[in-house]
This record gives sequence, structure tokens and C-alpha cells, in this order.
Amino acid sequence: MLSCNTTTSAHPTFLLTGFPGLEASQHWVSIPINLICIVSILGNSIVLFLIRTDPALHEPMFIFLSMLAASDLGLCASTFPTMVRLFWLGVRELPFDLCAAQMFFIHAFTYVESGVLLAMALDRFVAIRDPLRYATVLTHSAMAQMGAAILVRAVLLNLPAPILLRRLFFPQISVLSHCYCLHCDLVGLACSDTHINSLVGLVSILFSLCLDSSLIMVSYALILRTVLGIASPGERLKALNTCVSHLCIVLIFYLPKMGLSVLHRVEKHSYPALAVLMANLHFLVPPFMNPIVYCIKSKQIRQGLLRRFLQQKG
Repeated sequence: MLSCNTTTSAHPTFLLTGFPGLEASQHWVSIPINLICIVSILGNSIVLFLIRTDPALHEPMFIFLSMLAASDLGLCASTFPTMVRLFWLGVRELPFDLCAAQMFFIHAFTYVESGVLLAMALDRFVAIRDPLRYATVLTHSAMAQMGAAILVRAVLLNLPAPILLRRLFFPQISVLSHCYCLHCDLVGLACSDTHINSLVGLVSILFSLCLDSSLIMVSYALILRTVLGIASPGERLKALNTCVSHLCIVLIFYLPKMGLSVLHRVEKHSYPALAVLMANLHFLVPPFMNPIVYCIKSKQIRQGLLRRFLQQKG
């Protein structure tokens, strides 16, 4: 990155970063990442199509799963184009407006996914705590309202960031840390006072990822308390088994973010290529793994896939 003592601009050009030290072979290194993106798009598209067309899957848990698949597709669509431009076309330049737009959509879809995971935790809590009222509490109207609230929250929390970035000045050429644009990365490159931007970013994270993860933990504490109150060991195991899929995707969503945060603070400069790989995977692993987890753990999804296959064959 050019120094802030040199010419600055309100509309700079940002340069994407691939794998440091592996520029000559990054086409080959990027092949697994591109395959993950393609499989993620196909897997989540199949899940969405299956849930929409199969009446047997029009249940709260699967409707929330369709919301999760939609947010995963949005996240792939936000990150995949710049990866292709960089790794296969060698195009590093990204104008300010396009970078700010990508930043908005990446963070917005991340917050949507976090909100859907919280809604799914509520779904599991109601199903275990009060199964007789499950259908009356989680109606289609209630789920639509929850989905709308999650989407509105994601938009409102992320809308100020690109607007406030326009008041900042950057070096004419700024080098990003990844192959996509993130708010913290852009703020760190600015030559202007960024206290307001940093505060807005902190508030955004606190009222999204931090709040959602805390409420998910509270939900599982209440679920565990309810399960321990069940007399039959078999019923306890059956109740806990209904939470396994959701718990897996919660861990898949949050653990890579924690690992990337630790890596950035400990070994980012010692192993820059590893830091870039972790940064890519922390957005790519959840969309890739979520359909796989639910196809493996959900009997209804497997049966729906089989019915669709038999219909096509017939």
C-alpha cells in the first residue's frame, strides 16, 4: 500500500491479494476453492428447490433451512466473482464503489445466516420444550415475520458502513489483505479519522454475531435443562438427536471465524498464505458443509431427494 503521505483520493483503486509467495501457482491452489464454491452453489440450490417443491418438507425446521440455503447462496455470489477475477483472469483492480458494494453484501449475508441460526435454535427449543404447541407457535406467518426481521436487521446494521466509507480518503492504490472487501480491512487502509467507522463496525458486530451467538448458547442451555428433566433415557437421546444437525452448522459457522481471528493476531505475518487460505475458507466452508450436514442427518431430506430422483427416472 502507498503511504498516506503520498497522494490520497476519495475514490481509490483497491488491489486484491491472492496467496502471497504462491503467485506463480495460485491457479492450481485456487482449484479446490473454486470447486468448493461450485459444490456450495449446487448443494444449496438443490436444497432450496427440494424444500420448495416437496410439500412434505413445508415444516418450520426445513423452511428455516431454506432461509439458510438462500443466505449461503448470497454469500457465494458475493465472494466468488472476485475470486475468479483474481485467480483465473489475474485481475486485481477493484474500484471503490464495487468494493463497498461487495463489502455490504458479504457482511449482510453473514448477519442473515447468523440470524437464521438463532431462529433455528429457537425452533429446536420450542420443539423440545413444548412440542404440543410447536405448530401453533411457529406458524408460517410467524416464520415470515422472523425472516423479514432478520433481513431488515442485516440491512440496517450494514447500510451505514459503505456510506461512512465515502467520507474517508485512501491512498490512490490500496492493497487489500484478501481477495474480497471487508469493512475492517478498508477502515485499516484509510488515511482519514476512522473512529466513527470503527465504532459503527463494533456496534454492528455486537448486535449481530455476538448477540446471536450468546442467545444460541442460552437456547442450548435451556434445551439441555429441559432434556435433563425427561425421565426416559431413550427420550432424552431422541430429543438431543434432533439438535445435532443444527449444532454442527453452528460450530461450522462460528469456529472458522474464531480460528481466523486467532490467526490474524498470532501468525498472520509469519504465514501470510495460511492467513489468506483461512480467510477464504471461513466464508466458503459453511455454505459448502451445511447442505452436506442436513443431507446426512435429516431423514426427510434424504427421502425427498429419493422421491425427486424416482420421479425424474419415472
